[in-house]
Amino acid sequence: MDENDTKRLSRLTAILIQLQTKRLMTASILADKFQVSKRTIYRDIRALEQAGVPILTEEGIGYTLMEGYKVPPVMFTESQANALILAEQLVYKNKDASLIKDYSDAIDKIKSVLRPTEKDKANLLADRTRYDQNTNQERSSNNLSNLQFSLTNCFQVKIDYTNESGNSTSRIIDPFALLSTENWLLIAWCGLRNEFRYFRLDRITKMEILTSNFTPYKMTLQEFFDKYH
Repeated sequence: MDENDTKRLSRLTAILIQLQTKRLMTASILADKFQVSKRTIYRDIRALEQAGVPILTEEGIGYTLMEGYKVPPVMFTESQANALILAEQLVYKNKDASLIKDYSDAIDKIKSVLRPTEKDKANLLADRTRYDQNTNQERSSNNLSNLQFSLTNCFQVKIDYTNESGNSTSRIIDPFALLSTENWLLIAWCGLRNEFRYFRLDRITKMEILTSNFTPYKMTLQEFFDKYH
């Protein structure tokens, strides 16, 4: 996700909130507010409509939401809420203070419609995710969403892992935190080594979420760094 993607995600979320809080919004007002062209607003409105948001267009007047429509708790699955939390970390790395404030406010409003258990999980994930700028454009992983789920629900995970030397091992781990540096890294308690270890996500060749739970780790990510670094 590049800077343009994060800006558009922030704007789409903010437009939805504007439509919820105001009875009628024109393309001109939205364009001025977000400092984009009216054509961009037209594209954003179409994107929201395609996502299932019931936007009514009053010709020559503006846009309004279907009466009684609100963002309900069921609109966001747990994995979608987790994706928003990750996007929040990306936005925080942006140097535009206004973008950070707008997106932070939007995320707070999104969290407010989550069910209490989902809200607790979202806050836990926000605390256990650290995103830094990187220059590695080739990094890839298909496991991030599943690891977010296992982290917030305290499910153990079985992985096949290949280390830097090319040696493969199978191990059961307790996911603790996710870091993005040059590559996505998972901090987890490793049952094979009996200690916390770092795992590169692109070196996990196979992964299975188990039905067994682990006891939640009470320390924050910063407390982990203070203790183990």
